[in-house]
Amino acid sequence: MPSTRRIDPVERIVFASDRDGQPDIYSMAVDGTDVTRLTFDPALDTNPDWSPDRSRIAFTSDRGGDLDIYTMAADGSDVLLVTRDDGYDGAADWSPDGARIVYDAEDAAGHLQVFTIDSVGIDPPTQLTTDGLNGKPVWSPDGSRIAFISLRDGDQEVYVMGADGMNQVDLTNDPAGDVLPAWSPDGALLAFVSDRGGDRDIHVMNVDGSAVRQLTDDPGEDGNPSWSADGGEIVFTSDRDGDVEVYVMAVDGSDLRDLTRSAAWDYVPDWSPSPIATHLP
Repeated sequence: MPSTRRIDPVERIVFASDRDGQPDIYSMAVDGTDVTRLTFDPALDTNPDWSPDRSRIAFTSDRGGDLDIYTMAADGSDVLLVTRDDGYDGAADWSPDGARIVYDAEDAAGHLQVFTIDSVGIDPPTQLTTDGLNGKPVWSPDGSRIAFISLRDGDQEVYVMGADGMNQVDLTNDPAGDVLPAWSPDGALLAFVSDRGGDRDIHVMNVDGSAVRQLTDDPGEDGNPSWSADGGEIVFTSDRDGDVEVYVMAVDGSDLRDLTRSAAWDYVPDWSPSPIATHLP
């Protein structure tokens, strides 16, 4: 049954795709229409993330030789280099006030850790984790916490810590692989990906790790959840139909729809945040 959700013309989903022969960043309306290519560099461009005011998009690119964090205007113009370290910098996520970006990068020993940097890359980055391997960080909607993945206990778990790196707590504590956390807009829930059912599916839990619920149940691999601006839907990727597509579903797992429907790989979607004042009537 088609969704009855009202389409906000300002609301968009960004994602990466190789539909034009190389990995680039695209945006589309939340019903999958109006697909627009944003990057045209021959380099790898991936992992897009909306700024809180929807004016810019952070992404990872190797256009400078190393994988670094860049930002660009929402239409793909005004590309700005943010990180300048040798090696890998990726998985960027904006702070709710837009002032900083959290990301993962190799530390001096070559281990993946969580860092933050100001969103224009002027000041040196701040390292938040040191114990084991840590990555894929995401900022809570109120800016007080950061969820991330850690391998410090021997398997992949979803952790949470203060925005200053203090009070790091294991939320999932399960022998399965638990990865790719995503905060609900109200900060009450975390969606994440787990293979505790035998293959990777989308799950959701309270932010204290309780009340884990499985939302998808398919032999394919599901990943990269991102919440709609109103918290009523979750967009994610799946290879359930033979190639990687961007899907959307209600938060209870119902009303599943394929948004991209292409033969290419379409992945790492990010739903634009709630409208800012200038977008309201």
